[in-house]
Amino acid sequence: MTDVSSTPTATVSETAGPSPRTVSLLAFATMFVIGTDTFLVAPLLPTLADTFHVSGGVSGWMVSAYALGYALFALVAGPLSDGRDRRRVLLGGLVAFTMTTALCGFAQGFWTMILFRFLAGVSAAFVSPQIWASIPVLVRPELIVRTMGFATAGLSIAQFAGIPLGSWLAAISWHLPFWVIGGVSALLWLLLARFFPSVPGRPGTAGTGARHITRTYGTVLGSGRLRWYLIGYLVFQTGNFEAISFFGSWFTKDFALGVGSVGTAMMAVGAGNVVGSLFGSRLVQRLGLYRSLLFAVLAMGALYCVVPLSPDLATALVLLALVMMVAGFVFPVFMSILQQQTETARGTVSSLANAAMYVGTTIGGAVGGVLLAKVDGFWGIAAFTVAAYLVSLGVYTAAGAFRRQETAV
Repeated sequence: MTDVSSTPTATVSETAGPSPRTVSLLAFATMFVIGTDTFLVAPLLPTLADTFHVSGGVSGWMVSAYALGYALFALVAGPLSDGRDRRRVLLGGLVAFTMTTALCGFAQGFWTMILFRFLAGVSAAFVSPQIWASIPVLVRPELIVRTMGFATAGLSIAQFAGIPLGSWLAAISWHLPFWVIGGVSALLWLLLARFFPSVPGRPGTAGTGARHITRTYGTVLGSGRLRWYLIGYLVFQTGNFEAISFFGSWFTKDFALGVGSVGTAMMAVGAGNVVGSLFGSRLVQRLGLYRSLLFAVLAMGALYCVVPLSPDLATALVLLALVMMVAGFVFPVFMSILQQQTETARGTVSSLANAAMYVGTTIGGAVGGVLLAKVDGFWGIAAFTVAAYLVSLGVYTAAGAFRRQETAV
């Protein structure tokens, strides 16, 4: 059952378990491995299209298959994992992820690759939510945002390093990226098996089957505040990824960058995201979660109003690095607020948040391409993103988020 009360409960960190630093490092490593696999295939598409004798347009399904598997089964993995030991779910999911990722390197044809990428996405859907859901249990309340920041940093570095990493490894062989990630995943499993503690679910919340899943979602979405927070998060991520997805296209269109230069520029922008993820927690402790959310989203909106005025690439990179730094700061805040709304269905909430991010990415990608083509410069994309941010804040405001009297996390 979903519980939005503030009654404190015992956590693993209050009894016995790994140190907050160990939890942070394990969260970082897990999200880095999962995130890297997500972005690994993009630079391989031309090579894989030639190898499997498919068109460039069709080859994109090798990326979409992973995302589709993740998005669909994240909605199942959440309710199934709530009430169970998250350590067992995490390790089991990682075993499947390791095997299916390595199998991608042995794919003999296009449809075999589609199958293995889909299964890798399904497996990842059972891994990532356990990290987000376990953090509030494994560390003290004042360290939750900082620990989530480490997990976000792992995802951020993967997002901006996955493409060049895949390119470098594929220069030797297209098989190698999948085998390397599979090998690293096996090592990660050993670390998690050694250091990640048991995180038991609440008694009475375990279950299987369609009835259990439906009941869990009915309970979670029956909480008005949580439901509206998830909608606001979906709107935010739609605008966020609508912009991020077309940084590179804008660089090529207005600043005439080549493919290699775009990759370097994206890594420079991504550095800001990592900085915000790792070092934003102290500011959150001063402002509190809800004021941090408000100020961060307003700051990102203000920066996007200025980005289209960039007279040169250097200015654009600085401004976008600042945007991504604030984004790295606010992502753990979003996740902490969502996780704060329940003590018994955190896996489900994590899965819903991940699904919202993928849906937002899909919508943003469809809208952004049209705006970049139809509107001069970056103005159309920036305007859509700012509008999405304002609507998101409006949803959170209507749900009563900013009426809370809060001075600290």
